[in-house]
Amino acid sequence: MNIGQAAEASGVSAKMIRYYEEIALIPPPARSQSGYRVYGEDDVHTLRFVRRARSLGFSIEETGALLALWRDRSRASADVKAMALKHVAELEEKAAALKAMAKTLRHLASHCHGDDRPDCPILDEISSRGSAQQSA
Repeated sequence: MNIGQAAEASGVSAKMIRYYEEIALIPPPARSQSGYRVYGEDDVHTLRFVRRARSLGFSIEETGALLALWRDRSRASADVKAMALKHVAELEEKAAALKAMAKTLRHLASHCHGDDRPDCPILDEISSRGSAQQSA
């Protein structure tokens, strides 16, 4: 299949497929005599794997490591589990940070009159040097 068909079958855009090939995340596909990329089912399966890993928040580097583990049939599942649990901890840390940001903004918004007056506790807090240094 051509790149458009592979993109449709895998759910990865043609532009991203080219990018993944360029950075060597995935191997370049075979080429036709006229130079067009030719993808097979294995290529599409790999692209689906990449799409799923990226949708779970794994970085390009982590996705590359997962691909290597996926291809290595002699791998220890403990390696995969350790990677997944590390990623879970990072996601939970990000979620906690987002929750704290939402709580702060909710608090600030509750103290904003939201009328025609120019004074605004939200902007006051954002522009405050002390608060920015504490949370940075």
